[in-house]
Amino acid sequence: MPIPRAPVSVALVEDDPGMRARFERVIRAEPSLRFAFGASTAGELLEWFANNAVDVLLVDLGLPDCSGREVIRRCRDLQPACAMMVLTIFGDEMNMLNAFEAGAGGYLLKDGTEADLAAHVLSLHAGGSPMSPIIARQLLVRWQGRTEAPKADVLPASDALSPRESEVLALVARGFTYAETAERMGILLSTVQSHVRNIYGKLDVHNKAEAVFEARQLGLLR
Repeated sequence: MPIPRAPVSVALVEDDPGMRARFERVIRAEPSLRFAFGASTAGELLEWFANNAVDVLLVDLGLPDCSGREVIRRCRDLQPACAMMVLTIFGDEMNMLNAFEAGAGGYLLKDGTEADLAAHVLSLHAGGSPMSPIIARQLLVRWQGRTEAPKADVLPASDALSPRESEVLALVARGFTYAETAERMGILLSTVQSHVRNIYGKLDVHNKAEAVFEARQLGLLR
């Protein structure tokens, strides 16, 4: 009679309490996974990680006290056998390459990640490299040795982002929620959501990560 396999143990570091709770629920709901630890800061995770072995580590890049890249590098030194995957809103090439160079084996954008997170974790543990489609596309373009052309060299004047839209996108790119963006700008949440819809339409994208990526490609966001 075969011996039952032990569940894959998973730890994560994510500073957004709501996002951390959602990821934890997904992991706990999958019988093949075991939620081992959830940290809100790099320091909290590293202290725990130094004394506790885990199969998979999920890392947010936008941590308040240390870059996600540095967390991955240091955790790789502590536990070389642990598989590590990024969960982030940042879909740009620099963050992607830095994460892979530090030792990440997978890179997922948070938009649309939650539903398939358990499957991605199991795939990573089995030796796969889960990636969001936009990340896989960037790697393919880089491997082919050419730079993918943006959708247009410049946006038509009528389609350029307004100053308010640019401000909203800049805050979202830094990791602020829509509610936090509204508070910082002194406007209504519904106004922020309206700006976001306009941004999506002008950039021809469908989520925050794609909007940030396309805006950077077009030179609209630094």
